[in-house]
Amino acid sequence: MFVRSTSALALAWALATPAFAETAGASDEQPGGVIVVTGTREGYGADRISSATRTDTPLQDVPQSVSVVSEEQIEDLNLRSVADVLRYVPGATAAQGEGHRDQIVLRGNNSTADFFVDGMRDDVQYYRPLYNLERVEVLRGPNAMIFGRGGGGGVVNRVTKRPFGELLVAGSGSVNTFGAWAIDADVNLPLSEGIAVRLNGVHEEFANHRDVFEGEITAFNPTARVLVGPDTGFVFSYEYVDDSRVVDRGVPAARPGTIQDPASPLAGFRDTFFGQPGTNQLGFEGHILRGTFEHRFNDDLSLVSRLHYADYDKFYRNAFPSGPVSAANTVAVQAYFDAFQRENLFSQTDLVWNVDTGPLSHTILAGVEIGNQQTANQRLNGFFGASQTATVPLADPFVIPTITFRGGPGTGERSTASDADIFALYVQDQIEVGPFELIAGLRYDRFSIDATNLVNGQSFTRTDELWSPRVGVVFQPVEPVSIYASYSRSYLPQSGDQFNSLDLTTAALEPERFDNYEAGVKWQATPGLLLSAAVYQLDRTNTRANDPITGAPVQTGSQRSRGIELEAVGEILPNWNVTLAYTLQEAEITSTTTAAPAGREVPLVPRHQVAAWTRYDFSDRIGAGIGVVHQSESFTTISNAVELPSFTRVDAGLFVKLTDQVEAQVNVENLFDEDYFPTAHSDNNITTGAPLNARFTLRFRY
Repeated sequence: MFVRSTSALALAWALATPAFAETAGASDEQPGGVIVVTGTREGYGADRISSATRTDTPLQDVPQSVSVVSEEQIEDLNLRSVADVLRYVPGATAAQGEGHRDQIVLRGNNSTADFFVDGMRDDVQYYRPLYNLERVEVLRGPNAMIFGRGGGGGVVNRVTKRPFGELLVAGSGSVNTFGAWAIDADVNLPLSEGIAVRLNGVHEEFANHRDVFEGEITAFNPTARVLVGPDTGFVFSYEYVDDSRVVDRGVPAARPGTIQDPASPLAGFRDTFFGQPGTNQLGFEGHILRGTFEHRFNDDLSLVSRLHYADYDKFYRNAFPSGPVSAANTVAVQAYFDAFQRENLFSQTDLVWNVDTGPLSHTILAGVEIGNQQTANQRLNGFFGASQTATVPLADPFVIPTITFRGGPGTGERSTASDADIFALYVQDQIEVGPFELIAGLRYDRFSIDATNLVNGQSFTRTDELWSPRVGVVFQPVEPVSIYASYSRSYLPQSGDQFNSLDLTTAALEPERFDNYEAGVKWQATPGLLLSAAVYQLDRTNTRANDPITGAPVQTGSQRSRGIELEAVGEILPNWNVTLAYTLQEAEITSTTTAAPAGREVPLVPRHQVAAWTRYDFSDRIGAGIGVVHQSESFTTISNAVELPSFTRVDAGLFVKLTDQVEAQVNVENLFDEDYFPTAHSDNNITTGAPLNARFTLRFRY
C-alpha cells in the first residue's frame, strides 16, 4: 500500500538521490533520522519505485509491467551496455542502432529516444555507459502521463548513484579474451553531517571478434549533496562522456529474399568487417548537468524541483552493405557522413500531497514541466567516383573502394536546424480504500517545433496539443498478492524521435498514438522475491517504420502488439538469487499502406523470448552462476524478406571472494560457441553474435 514517511530528517537525507532514485544497499535509521547506507549486497530484488508514478510506491502496487535491473545484477552478469541489460527484460529487445547508438524495441515499438536518466529526458542517440548506475528501470506500455511525449512501447530509466553518509572507496578492473579492458572507480566522501560528494568514473577500451573493431570511452560523474536544515536539500551532478569507436553495421543477407522465401543473414563471415577501416568511425562528447531541490513543508506536503541541462556533439561516418549478396557474389555498398548537435534544457516541479477524505487515502501529484531542445543535423553522402553505390566482391577481407563525401546540388546533402519548446501540466491521484487502490492521471503537453531545411531554405512549424490519460486499479485479495488492470495512452509527434523527419508531408500529419490495455498479477512470494505476470494489447496508429533498404522512416498506417510477460526476480533462498523472464508476443501491421500490407510482422519481435540467470553462493567465499538466453526467429524489417534465425546462448560465472574487500570474477559468454545473429538495423545490416569468450574481473570495496 502507499506508505507515508514519518521522519522529515530521514526524507531530507534522501535528497541525496537524484530524481526517482531508490535506496540501495542496507540502511539503518540513526538517531536524529539520518539514513546511513552501508553498501552491502542486497540481492536482485527491488520493492519500491518512484519513476512509475512520480511518488514513492511499492512496486507491487504499480498497475503496470516494470522491470528493475539492479547494480548487483549488472555486476554479476557483467553487463556492459543498455543492450545487455534489455536481454533480461521481458517484452524488450535491442536494435542495432546502425552501430553508433542505443536503440530499443519495447512491445514491438522501436525507438532511439525513449531514454531517461533520473526521470529526466535523455533522448540523444549515443551509447549510455553503466558505470554510475544504481539500477536500470524498464517501464513497459505508454508512459506519457509520467514522462511526456513518446514512450509508446515503454521507457528505459537509468537511476544514478548518489552521495550518502559513509566513506566508500570501490572499483574494478577487467579484461576479456578479445583484448578489451576496463577500469572504474566509485568514491564517496561525507564531508560533514549535511554535505557529501561522490565520484564515479570509467575508462574502457573496446575489442571483439570483428576485424578492425576498436574504440574507447571515458566518462566521469561527480555528484554533491547539501542539506540545508532538516527539511530542505539540494543535489548537484555533472557527467562527462567521451566515446570514440568503430561503426560496425554487421553483415548483409546471404541472398535476395522475399516474403514467400525469406533470406537468412550471411553465414561464415562472423569475423569479417563490411565497412572501411578509417572511415567507419564514431565520435561523441556529452556534458550533462543536473540539479534537484526538495523541500518538505510538513509530513504530508512536499515539493521537488529538477533542472537538467545537456550539450551533445556527435559525428559518425560509415560505409555499409546496402544490398544482399548477389548471384554474382558481390555486395552493393553505400556510405554517408552525419553530424549532430543538441542542447536540452528541462525543468520539472512536482508537488505531492497526502490527504485523507473520509475512508479514502489520497496521494495527489501535481506538476509542471518546461523544456527547450535545439538541434542541428548535417549529412553528406559518400561517392565512389560519380556513383553513390559501389559493387564490391564478397571476400575476406572485404575491401571497399575509395570514398569521397561531398555536398552540393544533386548529392542528397542534408542540413537542418530545429527549435522545440515543451510545456506540460499533469495531475494524478492515487486513492486507497480497503484492499483497493485506484490511480488516475491526466497530462497536457504542448509540443511546438520550428524546423528549417538549411539547404533549400524551407521552414516548417508544427504545434501539437496532447492529452495523455492513465487509469489503473489494484486489488489485494491477500497482502502479498496484487491483481491489476490499467489503460494508458501516449503520443509521438510526426517530427520523429530526433526531429529530422519534419517536411511538407509530415508537418500536416497527426501525431502517432499509442493505446495500451493491460492486466496482470504481482506476488511478493518472499520479502526479496517478486513474481509478476501481465497480458497486454498495444495499438499504434499513424505509424511509421524504417524502410527495409534505406532505413529512413516510412508511413505504415497502424500496428497491434499483443503478448504475455512473465518475470521472477529476487532471492529464492538465502544466498540464491535468480532473474527469469519469458515473453510470448506478436506484433503485426493492421492497415495496408504503400510501405507494407496488413498482416506483415513488425521487425525484431521474436514470438518467444527466454532469459534466465541464477547465482548461488556456496559459502561466504565462493559462488557460481549460470544463464540461458533464447530467442525464436524474427524479421529484420517490415519487408519480412530477411529472417533472423532462432538461437540459444548459454553463459556462466564464477565468483571468489579473496578477502573481505577483494573479489575475483570470471564470466563466460556463449559457452557452447553458438553462431547467432541477435539483431539488425535493415535487411542488410545484421549484427553477428560474439563467439565463446571470457571476461576476468577484480573488484575491491573498502
